[in-house]
Amino acid sequence: MSGLEASAKPFGISKQEVWDAWVKVRGNKGSSGVDGVSIGAFERDLKDNLYKVWNRMSSGTYFPPDVKAVPIPKGGGGGVRILGVPTVADRVAQTVVAVHLSQRVEPVFHPDSYGYRPGKSALDAVAAARQRCWKFDWVVEFDIRKFFDTVPWPKIVAVVEAHTEARWVVLYVRRWLAAGMRLPDGSVTERWQGTPQGSAVSPVLANLLLHYAFDAWMAREFPDCPFERYADDGVIHCRTKARAERVLAALRARMTEVGLELHPDKTRIVYCKDNNRHGEFPRSGFTFLGFTFQPRGARDKHGVIFAAFLPAISKQALKRLSRTVRSWRLHKRTRDGTADLARMINPVIRGWLSYYGRFYHSALSQLLYRVNTYLLRWIRQKYRVGWKEAARRMAHGYQQQPAYFAHWIWAPPAGARTGATRAV
Repeated sequence: MSGLEASAKPFGISKQEVWDAWVKVRGNKGSSGVDGVSIGAFERDLKDNLYKVWNRMSSGTYFPPDVKAVPIPKGGGGGVRILGVPTVADRVAQTVVAVHLSQRVEPVFHPDSYGYRPGKSALDAVAAARQRCWKFDWVVEFDIRKFFDTVPWPKIVAVVEAHTEARWVVLYVRRWLAAGMRLPDGSVTERWQGTPQGSAVSPVLANLLLHYAFDAWMAREFPDCPFERYADDGVIHCRTKARAERVLAALRARMTEVGLELHPDKTRIVYCKDNNRHGEFPRSGFTFLGFTFQPRGARDKHGVIFAAFLPAISKQALKRLSRTVRSWRLHKRTRDGTADLARMINPVIRGWLSYYGRFYHSALSQLLYRVNTYLLRWIRQKYRVGWKEAARRMAHGYQQQPAYFAHWIWAPPAGARTGATRAV
């Protein structure tokens, strides 16, 4: 695209903004939308495609196509959630608006809003929750039921209008909210509420609405109760059970007031039981962002074991990771070499270690040792040897290159320190 300045169009959108949006979309990758055009196909005629996006957006004639509905299983194994996948061109257009809004709303967002924000992550939210659970005895965990499917459009438009004077931003937000959802069978579902998960503009719209519906409200009504919120999921810390009950009752009323609803099975009061908290309560654990917080064994500086309230990978997340390991069928890949196996599994395992290994990483041990068992079975099948010989070969491989497989840093092969001489 040449001429990156804005032109004499009804809306002052520059070509540079469209180009910067494309760079973000290309970096995020992603699949094709309803038109079947991939990132690569879009890029083959990049100049013309970006010009069309800019020309239509700046003239007010951009109308978004339907989003493609893609069902994906929920993390906890409870059914599926529907992602709305826009076309590549639509992702570029949405990113132009998302960047515009983010620049204006980021300075006003609450520091304990962590989802989809620059410089913040889910691990930051978990770390903050861990620290506060040591200081506060009670937690209110909450989840907004079907938030992305039920957010009321008038409230989204109202908060957008409050943060920008650009008429084109409001115009296109309205159009994206009303875009149809094309189902796998080809039918199109008309919508009257919600904003599709998976679209580029939905995260900033969700954060903007929840800033007023929850974050600012909490800071005003319950300044003594810190919280961590990641999109529609969060925890609130309270010093007493009575305070937690009052917060929960007020939160239910607040969600009703703004047209939302708390999930009845994922919203509750929890007692952060540990070595110094001797009370009894039916619930002494909660799950947040893939980590379950509950009393766990810890060791003090003198080596004495005590009970601390700590996060570790949740059972649901561990089951999901275990299914992935089984799906690799490593023991059947006898045509592959060790380098092939490492290239396949190392990037995935490094991601697991980086995220789930951040807190109480010993909870991953059983899963990681299971990977070693699959590798042992691979050695047996490939080289036609017994278990002892397979174990000896893998131990020797570890001694030669202890970081060859990513999980070996925490789960070395059995007998690795006394392995013998022949490599795998």
